[in-house]
Amino acid sequence: FNDQLRSAMFEEPLRYFVDMVQNDSSILELLYGKHTFVNSALAEHYGMQGLDLTDSEWRRMPDATAYDRGGLLPMAVFLTKNAPGLRTSPVKRGYWVVRRLLGERIPPPPPNVPELPNDESQLGELTLREALAKHRDHASCAGCHNRIDSIGLVFEGFGPVGERREVDLGGRPVDTRAEFPDGSYRSGVAELQAYLRESRQTDFVDNFTRKLLSYALGRSLQLSDESLLESMQSALERDDYRIGRAIETIVASPQFLNKRG
Repeated sequence: FNDQLRSAMFEEPLRYFVDMVQNDSSILELLYGKHTFVNSALAEHYGMQGLDLTDSEWRRMPDATAYDRGGLLPMAVFLTKNAPGLRTSPVKRGYWVVRRLLGERIPPPPPNVPELPNDESQLGELTLREALAKHRDHASCAGCHNRIDSIGLVFEGFGPVGERREVDLGGRPVDTRAEFPDGSYRSGVAELQAYLRESRQTDFVDNFTRKLLSYALGRSLQLSDESLLESMQSALERDDYRIGRAIETIVASPQFLNKRG
């Protein structure tokens, strides 16, 4: 992990989003897309061999699923951001999906919650999964951890900087299987994507339109904006969720065209 890789990680989602806007693609590609963009540093990190890229050259990989990539969920920047350095964090990774992508409100943890070691090799006999299970034994922790831990555990096949792995830093085999909030057992990012498509896609679309509208208006949303949000979501559904439809609905709205005095 160095500055070149750090910079490449940062740029990957930007190129992904710009490509989505320029091609008027579906916003659902953020969740389910099979492609991504890499330069030489990121391609090496992802194990993509034989691309012959220069340091400044970026390439669109149309099918990155062979390397367990594609869409936002397995991008190294988010996996790295939500890990403390020498271990992964299913809690932070799960929270990022549930809060940032799905818009679910998660209260802050209670005070005096014991911290896990920052190094996976210092967990002793416990795996990270087993250490988190002990947190859920406490009633004050279980409510939130049951909503986010399972989502985060499916990313255990990616190490602290988003590299693919089969064992953790303590030499223990990783397990990506978890019981989801709907009672099903799923494993890995592909099955997380299937869960989101089946059970949480509406939440993602609602959260995306709220964030996009708030950004476009430069203010927090109000109750009077609900009808516009409904129009955006209906327009998206009619037009295969193409992002251009959402943008058009916003720029033609009274909220965008008029400014309060």
